[in-house]
Amino acid sequence: MAGLLEFYKKEGISKLKKKFGYKNVVQVPCLEKIVVNMGLSEAKDDVKIIDKAREELSAITGQVPSITKAKKSISNFKLREGVPIGAKVTLRGNRMYDFFERLVNASLPRIRDFKGVSSSAFDKWGNYNLGIREQSIFPEIKADKVEKTRGLNITIVINSKSIEESRELLTFLGMPFQKK
Repeated sequence: MAGLLEFYKKEGISKLKKKFGYKNVVQVPCLEKIVVNMGLSEAKDDVKIIDKAREELSAITGQVPSITKAKKSISNFKLREGVPIGAKVTLRGNRMYDFFERLVNASLPRIRDFKGVSSSAFDKWGNYNLGIREQSIFPEIKADKVEKTRGLNITIVINSKSIEESRELLTFLGMPFQKK
């Protein structure tokens, strides 16, 4: 069992239950899944870019990514329907908690001039979106083998009723939010 998951089950559930006055353990907010997405607009011209991005995303997450394809043609972007334009991974269970722990403890502190992540990146359902400008902040990626820096989007889907509950859960799990 993941260390962070064990920590959440032993201390987090009781702390959040007490803070928000829940009567049942099922009401306590928890992480449902983490989706890591890498958009590759230049992949429409060169298919080899997709393979390199899949390798990097696989190294970062520990899971083989699926390729996302264009849903419709857009002539202004010279894009055709069905052309591969990205890669994504959906993490659940132990892998999700392992990835979250590595993200918070190893990757985010490697960002230059890091002062914390934005506390306003929650959507109306309480899910958190985090954009990363370069994949080289992850220790699994060797900096000398990176051909081109690519950004990625991390969506943390949280089972909660409000943004406040989600923020409290992420703070408890160690997410370094910016000080206001």
